[in-house]
Amino acid sequence: MTSASTPRDLRAELETLTTEAFRPELAEIDRLPTLDIARLMNGEDGSVPAAVARHLPEIAAAVDAVAERMARGGRLVYAGAGTAGRLGVLDASECPPTFNTEPGQVVGVIAGGPQAVVTSVEGAEDSAELAGADLDALALTPDDTVVGVSASGRTPYAVGAVEHARRLGALTIGLSCNADSALAAAAEHGIEVVVGPELLTGSTRLKAGTAQKLVLNMLSTITMIRLGKTYGNLMVDVRASNEKLRARSRRIVALATGADDAAVERALTEADGEVKTAILVLLADVDGPTATDLLSAAQGHLRVALREAGA
Repeated sequence: MTSASTPRDLRAELETLTTEAFRPELAEIDRLPTLDIARLMNGEDGSVPAAVARHLPEIAAAVDAVAERMARGGRLVYAGAGTAGRLGVLDASECPPTFNTEPGQVVGVIAGGPQAVVTSVEGAEDSAELAGADLDALALTPDDTVVGVSASGRTPYAVGAVEHARRLGALTIGLSCNADSALAAAAEHGIEVVVGPELLTGSTRLKAGTAQKLVLNMLSTITMIRLGKTYGNLMVDVRASNEKLRARSRRIVALATGADDAAVERALTEADGEVKTAILVLLADVDGPTATDLLSAAQGHLRVALREAGA
């Protein structure tokens, strides 16, 4: 909400949004048995994947644009407020252990700062200027991508982030759950997943939040696939930072190579624990340093390195 807006203006604006629509048929949902409410909610959630499916071409185009820039060293930055901002922070925080991304390679910024992840920071979402300041702290370049996330598609913080990033030459994506949104209009790639009115009027942490989570999963996961962070459907860049992930690393090497446990352990030792390198050691029959060099020349793409090694 800008300084020129009034409560009456904002109420009128919200009444035009699909995500804010009131559903009279659910006006007595609180009087239903718990199981019936659960069935209603589950049915609502089941409609979300179909809504996302209608926008797969736009999502794929956005992924290809992101991957092209990240291959040149660019970053993926999510910007949003409230639930949308938290989903961005969540997706970003899961990339290092899953794909071994570098610190700062995938970033989530949220209106109100880190404390807003767990506590509501009143008024922060209403400031486009705050979004600009948060992005300036990252020193954006044209190789970076900023994804504005907002269920309503009107949140000043998200819209401001996209507008600011675009002025700086960064790639921009606007993800919302209303048609004809200001957010999508401001971005080069607009993705508007309209999931309809919520079970609880205006509670966009429900279907809208689920839709945003699904799209963010696609943006990050498929980008990482394009960047060579996987081998088939195996997470070969996983960062083994705990016992569970170390066990997963051994299993991934075994699945990719068919080697026995002893050979897997030897390869991982030779590769200093790097899963992708260990797979190359086994499949190309090379030592650790040679595998590392091959992967470096292939920009981390295991299939390319295997081809160059004649494996």
